[in-house]
Amino acid sequence: MCGIVGYIGSKNTKEILLNGLRELEYRGYDSAGVAILSNNEFNSFKATGKLVNLQEKTKDFITDKFAVGIGHTRWATHGKPTELNAHPHVSESSYVVHNGIIENYAELKKELLCDGYIFLSQTDTEVIVHLFEKNKKSAKSVFEAFKKTIEMLEGAYAILLVTKAEERTIFFAKNGSPMLVGIDSDNEKYFASSDTPLIGYCESVNYFEDGDFGYVSDTEIAIFDKENKLKKPQLVKLSTNKLSAQKDGYRFFMEKEIYEQSDVITDTLLGRLSESEVLFDELESSLFNGIQEIKLCACGTSYHSALSASYLFERYAKVKTSVEVASEFRYRQPIMTKDTLFVVISQSGETADTLETLKMAKKAGLKTLVICNVDNSSMVRLADATILTRAGVEKGVASTKAFATQVVVFWMLSLYLAKLKNTLHKDTLERQIHLLREVPNAVKIEDIMHERIKRLSKRYLHGHGFFFIGRDIFFPLALEGALKLKEISYLHAEGYPSGEMKHGPIALADPELFTIALLPQKLLYEKSKSNVEELSARDSTICAISPLEFDKADDFIKTKEHKDYMLEFFEMMVVVQLLSLEISVRLGNDVDMPRNLAKSVTVE
Repeated sequence: MCGIVGYIGSKNTKEILLNGLRELEYRGYDSAGVAILSNNEFNSFKATGKLVNLQEKTKDFITDKFAVGIGHTRWATHGKPTELNAHPHVSESSYVVHNGIIENYAELKKELLCDGYIFLSQTDTEVIVHLFEKNKKSAKSVFEAFKKTIEMLEGAYAILLVTKAEERTIFFAKNGSPMLVGIDSDNEKYFASSDTPLIGYCESVNYFEDGDFGYVSDTEIAIFDKENKLKKPQLVKLSTNKLSAQKDGYRFFMEKEIYEQSDVITDTLLGRLSESEVLFDELESSLFNGIQEIKLCACGTSYHSALSASYLFERYAKVKTSVEVASEFRYRQPIMTKDTLFVVISQSGETADTLETLKMAKKAGLKTLVICNVDNSSMVRLADATILTRAGVEKGVASTKAFATQVVVFWMLSLYLAKLKNTLHKDTLERQIHLLREVPNAVKIEDIMHERIKRLSKRYLHGHGFFFIGRDIFFPLALEGALKLKEISYLHAEGYPSGEMKHGPIALADPELFTIALLPQKLLYEKSKSNVEELSARDSTICAISPLEFDKADDFIKTKEHKDYMLEFFEMMVVVQLLSLEISVRLGNDVDMPRNLAKSVTVE
C-alpha cells in the first residue's frame, strides 16, 4: 500500500516530507523517495529499504526557503524494489509520484518509446510523467497538458506532479486511490494519501473524490470534478488522534482490513484482465510446458487459500492438483517429479516451513511459482516465477486481505491455465472474467449486514465450541472461518466438510455446539441443507449463512443472490470474518493483539 505526501511552502520542506513518509510507514513499503523544487532547481533522493536509508541520503540537503516537494513510499507492483523503480519518477523537467495501477500503461509506454522517450524504470508510473512532457509540447498551458494526460490514463490512481514550468504549483488527480489536501495557519498546503501525515500541521482538510483533478499553488486551490466543473474545496476538521487516523475511524485494524478488501481485490485485478483472457505479464507460458500436476504448499490461512485453489485448477484448467501442509511436507521425504509445478503461498514470503519446501522443490529440479504479498522476500528471490497479490500490510493478528487476494489470484491463474490448455469454451472463459470483475462489489459491506452480525454475536459467547461447515470450495472457507474465530476469540472452533458430520463429529451436537453453516444457492445447496438438518435434529444451534431462507436455522444471515457460487464464496468470506470479529469484541478481546499481549478492552 504505497503512500504519498506533498508540500508547498517556506518551512523545512525536506523534514515535512520525511516526517509525512514516516507517518505512512505502518502501511508497508520497500523503497521511498522525495523530489524538491526550489529556485527552479530539482533535488531528488531515493533509497530502498527503510526510511532511515532515505534520511541518510538527504542529511546534507537543506531547504530553508520557498519550495514545492513531493514524496512517496512504494510497495512494488510493477518492477523490483530498486532505486530506479522507486518514486518520484522524472522526465525532462518534471517529477511525479503515484499510488494505484495504470491499466493501459503498456500501450502508452509503447507509443512513448516510439516517440523517443527513454524509460529508466520498470514501473507503470513512469509513463505518466513522460506523457505529461509530451503533451506539454503541444498544449496551450501546463494545466491543459496535465488534464490531457489524466484523460489518457485508465485504472486507479492518486497522482502528484511538479514541474519547472509551474514551479510554485503541485498538480493532482484522484481516481480510486485516497488523497487529501490540507491548509495550515500560514495558508501553506500539504498533500497526503491518508490523514496521519497532516496531523499536527493542518487543522482542516479537503478529501478528494474520485474523478477530482486540478492544481494547488501557494495562492490557490483549484479542484475540478469528473465533469470538468470547478468546485469549491470542502474543508473539514482534521482528527488529532494519529492511531485513530491510521485506523480510518474503525475500532480495530482487523475491521479496517475487512472493509479494505474491496479495494485490494480491485488492485489485484488491475491490469490482469482483458475482455477474453487473464493477463499475467509476470509469467512466461513456458513455465507450464510439460506440467502434469500442480502441487500447492503453504501454512495456515495460505493453506486454506491453496485448498480453495485445488477446486478451481481441477474444475477449470483440468490439471491434477494436490495440497500440502508445509510443516508436514518438509519432513516426510516426499516423492517429487519434474512434471509437477510446485507452488508456494505466503503473505510475507518468509514463512519458514514454506520456504524450506520451496528449497526442496528447487533442489529436486521442479519448476516453482510463489504467490506472495511482499516483493523481494526470500521466496520471491528463490522461485522461478512470482505473482504478487497486492494486499498491502495487515496489522491485525488475523489475516483477512491476504486470503481474499490469494483466492482471487488462484481464480485468475486457473483461467489463465484453462486458456493455455483450451479446457474452457470461449464464452465460459469470458463469463468467468466478467464474474471476477464483480468480486470487489461482492465483498463491499452494507451497514445493515454488519449491524445484524453485531446483534447476533452476543448469542454465541458461552457454548462449548463451534463447527464451521461447507461443501466443495466452501469447505476451505469453513476451515478459514474456524481459524479466524480461534485466533482472536480464543474459543474452540473446527472446520468440516458438511458431508462428514455423520462420520463422527455429529456426536458432539447439542444446544451448546454452535454450527456456522455455509449454504450457497449455486453449489450443492440441497446436499448441504440435508447435512445441516442432521445437526438441527440433534439440537445443535444453527447459524445459517445463505441467500435462501432456512427454517431449521436458529439464526439466519441472509446474503445476496449472486450469479455464481464464487461470488457467494467471497460474500460469505466477509460474513465469517465479521462474525469472528464481533464475537471476539463481545468477549472484550483486543483483536489486533496476540493473546499473550492483548489486554481486555471495554466495549460500549
